[in-house]
Amino acid sequence: MSSQALARPLTMALSKGRIFEETLPLLEAAGIRVSENPEQSRKLIIATSDPNLRLIIVRASDVPTYVEYGAADLGIAGKDVLIEHAAQHPGGLYQPIDLNIAKCRLAVAVRKGFDYSAAVHQGARLRVATKYTQAAREHFAAKGVYVDLIKLYGSMELAPLVGLADAIVDLVSTGNTLKANDLVAVEDIMPISSRLVVNRAALKTRHAQLQPLLDAFERASRK
Repeated sequence: MSSQALARPLTMALSKGRIFEETLPLLEAAGIRVSENPEQSRKLIIATSDPNLRLIIVRASDVPTYVEYGAADLGIAGKDVLIEHAAQHPGGLYQPIDLNIAKCRLAVAVRKGFDYSAAVHQGARLRVATKYTQAAREHFAAKGVYVDLIKLYGSMELAPLVGLADAIVDLVSTGNTLKANDLVAVEDIMPISSRLVVNRAALKTRHAQLQPLLDAFERASRK
C-alpha cells in the first residue's frame, strides 16, 4: 500500500440520531472526541480529536454500502440494516463487534382487534408492509405463512389503518408510536442492536491503524 494511503485518516460511517448519540461514549472511552454535532451542523465530514480518524454522516441504510465499497473503513449499523444489506451482498462485510447500543426489537404489529393468531395459521396468506423485507420473508416462511410484502420507507403504522396491509414489520422501542396509532405488537421477530462493521480490505491493509480502535470499542461495549 502506498505511503499516501497509509497517511489518510481512517473513515468511520455513522448515521444521525440515536446511533450517533450512543456512539459518542464509545469514542470517548477510546479517548476520541468529536468536533461537531451533525444535528447542529450541515457538515457531512466531521473531524475528531484523533487526526487518524474522521467521521462521515450518511443515511443509516447507506452505512453498509459505504463500508463495503471502501469509501469508509468502518461504520456502525443496526442489525436490521445489516440483514437487509446481506441479502443483496452476502459476506461483504466483517462484523466483529456487537456494540450493544441503540437497542430495540423487530416486531410484527397489527391494528387493535385484528385476530393475528387466526390469520397466521399454516398455509395462510398475509399482506405485510415493511422496510425490512428480508427479515419479514424469513420470519413468515419459518411459520409456513405466505406473505405479499409491500415495501414502505416510512409511516409504516398507517398501512393497517387504511387497508394497505394486514400487518407491519417494524422496529419497536417504547411502543408509544404503535399505541398512538391504535396498533399493537403481536410477535417479536428478533432483538436489534448496532454492530461495528469493517471493510474487509481495510482490515488487511490498515490493520495496525484499525486494531487499537476495534479493541477500544470492544472494551467499551462490554461495560
